[in-house]
Amino acid sequence: MRQFPLEGLEIAPGRVVEWRLRSTRRSEEGGTEGARKSASFNQDKHFSVVEEARKANDSIASWLAVTFEVEGPLDRDALEAALLFLARRHEVLRCQFQRLAGDLSCGAIDEEEIALDVAEMGDFDTSAELIAFMSDSFQKQIDTLAWPLFMMGAVVRETGSSTVYMAFDHIVSDGVSMPNVVNDIQTAYAAYIQGREPVLPVAGSYLDFAHEQRVRYLSLEAGDERLDYWKSFMAGNGEFFPRFPLELGIEPNRLYPTVNEADRLLDARETEALETRCREAGGKFFMGLLASVGTALHALGGPDSYRGFMPVSERGRGPWKHSVGWFVNTLPIEFPVGKGLEFDELIAGVRAGFGAMMGSLEVPFIRAWELLAPEHFALRTWPYPVNFFSYMDMRRTPGAEHHPQWQPTAHVWASTANGTCSWFQRDVTGLYMNSIYVDTGEARRTMRSVREVLTETLRATSRVALREPAAVS
Repeated sequence: MRQFPLEGLEIAPGRVVEWRLRSTRRSEEGGTEGARKSASFNQDKHFSVVEEARKANDSIASWLAVTFEVEGPLDRDALEAALLFLARRHEVLRCQFQRLAGDLSCGAIDEEEIALDVAEMGDFDTSAELIAFMSDSFQKQIDTLAWPLFMMGAVVRETGSSTVYMAFDHIVSDGVSMPNVVNDIQTAYAAYIQGREPVLPVAGSYLDFAHEQRVRYLSLEAGDERLDYWKSFMAGNGEFFPRFPLELGIEPNRLYPTVNEADRLLDARETEALETRCREAGGKFFMGLLASVGTALHALGGPDSYRGFMPVSERGRGPWKHSVGWFVNTLPIEFPVGKGLEFDELIAGVRAGFGAMMGSLEVPFIRAWELLAPEHFALRTWPYPVNFFSYMDMRRTPGAEHHPQWQPTAHVWASTANGTCSWFQRDVTGLYMNSIYVDTGEARRTMRSVREVLTETLRATSRVALREPAAVS
């Protein structure tokens, strides 16, 4: 499983069916939700950004989506039951948000009081028409301020397989949620075809997680020692947000349309070799990848110290592993990348930087931002292009052993940006990079150079483990 633009999806034409979640409780019966709980800091900030954008007639929008294959003639009843099972299993997917006295709260419709409405969308004769329809459907149906906060559909074919697609607002999901969604639906679908109930591990409620986080950190103050790591980073960085160190050709305080690109950086053999080299140096694979990113940026004119944001999963090893929700914290990391450093030295620097960073894992990024950079907190975006690195090993997600059969793919889209974000994914076929960045000529040139230099840096390191000679240019 990997992540790439929806436009790059290889999808066969077919008949499209969509489903939409509906509450079955009658309005005269009163409220449609259970006990309301506080939204997470991520959810509150996301909701606020969309609220303010809507007031300013700003077209800022985004979605996360996943597509995957269901083999054989589609059993519509079984698929509908599986989709309903997903919504009942994950409380956050039934959640409705409301701002009361300034605070954002959420309440979930009871799992027995939801149903699916089906809509026949017609036949599509070409892949291009189908992808255009899906993209348009995602943009129209995913709205942070409107319920439901996700949508479901399928491209049904008489032979071969059918393609299931789903899109979510970020307020109810994250990247790790996508393989969980696929595993839940595929497992439930197989069970319902056989006439039995699905059996899956317990999935903790994101609403419980969010409420506990909010209660624990709402009283955090700027002088709290739990913010010492952030303050230390700011002292070296000079500001709260680590700037992307290369030119993108943008004007301050302006948003641009986006470019969404994906590339394979290493094949499976090269990726395994890189992991071997990382272990030899005393580090993990992502450490070698991050060291290589820092090295590439430095080679293109970046500073001797890598400083960037790194999203980290908050799921831990508890009941959240199989959950759907926004279990992501964002933390700063720094390490030296100066000229002349050997790979082992780079790994040691990343390992030390990561260890220091993880000591502050529980402090929510949004809360740190609000307390330590209040002058930027009201902004609807980060104040300038920010250095951002995200890595996910798709081989370690639930259901990964079935990915070659299911062919799941994650997709991310954003209407506008003022910088660049890159996500790296590893699966059984290799290492991939998906980037969304501002659509300017200079940004295109810069990101092309980053991909080229990074790819060569990674391959050079993998060749050491493979004991291969350096490539001749």
